[in-house]
Amino acid sequence: MGKRLFIKFIITYLLFFLFGFLFLYFYGEKSIGQNLYQREGQELYSEATRLANFYSKEENGALSLDRLSKEMEGNIHRSNVEWTLVDKDGKILQHKGKDNLSGKIVSDFDPTENGGKIAFRGNLHGLLPEEHILAQAPIQRNYQNLAYLILHKSVAGIEQEKAMLFSIFYRGFLAVAVLSLSIFFVFYFWVYRPLGKITAGAVHYAAGEYLYRISVGGGDEMSYLADTLNFMAEEIQKSDDYQRQFIANVSHDFRSPLTSIKGYLEAMLDGTIPKEAEEKYLLRLISETERLSKLTQSMLSLNKLDQGSSLNRSNFDLNRMIREVCASFEMQCQKKKLGFSLVFAEKKQMVNGDYPKIQQVFYNLLDNAVKFSKEDSEIQIRTEQKGTKVLVGIKDQGIGIPKKDLGKIWERFYKTDISRGKDKAGTGLGLAIVKSIITAHEENIDCVSTEGVGTEFSFSLPAMERVEE
Repeated sequence: MGKRLFIKFIITYLLFFLFGFLFLYFYGEKSIGQNLYQREGQELYSEATRLANFYSKEENGALSLDRLSKEMEGNIHRSNVEWTLVDKDGKILQHKGKDNLSGKIVSDFDPTENGGKIAFRGNLHGLLPEEHILAQAPIQRNYQNLAYLILHKSVAGIEQEKAMLFSIFYRGFLAVAVLSLSIFFVFYFWVYRPLGKITAGAVHYAAGEYLYRISVGGGDEMSYLADTLNFMAEEIQKSDDYQRQFIANVSHDFRSPLTSIKGYLEAMLDGTIPKEAEEKYLLRLISETERLSKLTQSMLSLNKLDQGSSLNRSNFDLNRMIREVCASFEMQCQKKKLGFSLVFAEKKQMVNGDYPKIQQVFYNLLDNAVKFSKEDSEIQIRTEQKGTKVLVGIKDQGIGIPKKDLGKIWERFYKTDISRGKDKAGTGLGLAIVKSIITAHEENIDCVSTEGVGTEFSFSLPAMERVEE
């Protein structure tokens, strides 16, 4: 994996802070300045109006410039605020500021020149050395404007305050930019590196290297994704191993009878087998073809089950089916002196299922039981109903299954080492078909076996639902 994702993240990060800086520079500075001037103007106007209204009241005594000057010293509480008292003709009666402007004339003085604004910017027509923000209010007696009280503050001071505030914003923005670099570490260690490992693992899996394992810790989503891919690779590896084993088993099971058929036919053609013995070997050829037919039919049955073929469910008597299947093994049982012990809790045990498929289950299980049972022994079959389920058990007194093989008996073409010598004609598909049929009925099957003692298969079937009359 290249660095493109990481580069994209860096570019996005830089663009975000670039646009943030430009926004703060062009819009933030203007907005802060407007708010500062608006705030200062409002405060100056409120203060000027309050003081002018106070001195306009006759009960506060005659309007004395000396008294006004002293009272203004006590009433102006804000720092860096200057004030000027101008009469209606523009003469400065009193001034408190850096320069002594008392007695000077404001040329072309017009109290309405501000257009009704509560505050405006100016320099008293050049009398003030620098631009100020001014707010004025009239002092009235007997409904006449005697003078105008003007409060003003240097624009340079406001600009200095604005620069200080803007500097704080810049430093804060820079601090956020620096601190946000930690996102890179979070992204790199918790996202980018694990993603790189996962991508590398995907490349290995695409190349068929399913034994490769992705190592990502942390217990987060990335770790979960890595574990999922590891599990997927493990399952694919198992599937590949199964397919190879499946092909090997099929090849072996088909090759054996085909080799026998070819050998017998060649022997007949070249005269190795005499004419009088041909009937004997022809019967063997028929037996081998039947073996191939059985193997093919079993594989077709499994293929239909794998494809999810629908079940043709019906209600039937399970006990009667068991008796019929047992009767079909009469000849094999006579040869080995075997007997069936049928233990039924009810005379009739009605179940709901696919009759031919359940019949095949019993045939396969009884075929194994008869094949691997010891001579002069008994095979026990029992049925009983518990709730909505009918429990079935088939127990033999045979060679048993080694403990190490119990978990593999449901695999296709699998045969235990013990059974290989006794099951020459077996396909290794019988129990796989049984498992698939029971699973298709959404039921369970289990096996308990002790080597040298016997094996018991137990499974459940849905009981027929009783309809109340």
